[in-house]
Amino acid sequence: MLIKNTIYQDGVRSEDPVNLEDTFEMVRDHKAMAWIGLYRPDEDEVRSIAHEFELHELAIEDAVAAHQRPKCERYGSTLFTVLRPARYLDETEEVEFGELHVFTGENFAVTIRHAETPDLGKVRERLESTPELLRLGPEAVLYAILDQVVDEYAPVVAGLENDIDEIEDELFGGDPEVARRIYELSREVIEFQRATHPLLEMLTDLEGGFDKYAVDLELQRRLRDVRDHTLRIVERADGFRSILQNALAVHATLVSQMQNEEMRTMTEASLAQNEEVKKISSWAAILFAPTLIGAIYGMNFDHMPELHWMFGYPMAIGLMVTMGVVLHRIFRHKHWL
Repeated sequence: MLIKNTIYQDGVRSEDPVNLEDTFEMVRDHKAMAWIGLYRPDEDEVRSIAHEFELHELAIEDAVAAHQRPKCERYGSTLFTVLRPARYLDETEEVEFGELHVFTGENFAVTIRHAETPDLGKVRERLESTPELLRLGPEAVLYAILDQVVDEYAPVVAGLENDIDEIEDELFGGDPEVARRIYELSREVIEFQRATHPLLEMLTDLEGGFDKYAVDLELQRRLRDVRDHTLRIVERADGFRSILQNALAVHATLVSQMQNEEMRTMTEASLAQNEEVKKISSWAAILFAPTLIGAIYGMNFDHMPELHWMFGYPMAIGLMVTMGVVLHRIFRHKHWL
């Protein structure tokens, strides 16, 4: 879908053609600069622009298919740039990543957006308010887009930092969901690194071509400034990943300590239970001896010599006491009592 279609002459907006055919004609006749903005276009729209501006087939395939890694490739006089803008969603506390393709040539800039970010309207307003910068041509458009993408990374960094602070609080609060949240944040940080790390390399490559392509001095300064901002963001993202890796290690340690504590408690309970079982078993054995003797003598057989013996009863009682005392001493010696 065609979002914006504008002709600029000498850094000032001159026309807003109603269709691409008028834009192509004005660029050819007036030697002006065209800035065409597309949002999730179909293949016919992209190929129409590609035919007019002689864009390379490989770049067109990437632009149509999307899902490309951040990169910057030159095809003759045309520069094809892929960016991964991002925004932080406060409602869901998640990072949403987009994709933006930028074609810049001698007299045109074509932007193909596959997500809601970045806000290219702000980029246009900013450039149109500084004609001296827009006068530098499509390279100025590319710079302004890069600057906007990097600026929109700042709220993402702030959001991730806040989430990591919450993780640190939850880590020692015993929240059972903290591991899942750490993994989710780690995935977002890794994705953020994939979006920002190549951007740093791209800006370094652009800086290396300043002299070869006679880039304006003011534009050189501004691109270096964008590179400095990108470097700081990359360093913060790397720091976030290290913090999350440490948080995951700490969480594993805490879980292990908790499990060890539970095992220790269970072991202590088992030992205490064993001690009680020993005591119960000891007293049961002590009481079993006189019970056994009493049971034997209680059977009242006629031919038991002790039944008619004068010392039979004292002997039975003495035997009960003796066996109880002996067993008690044995169990005390074994520390069962």
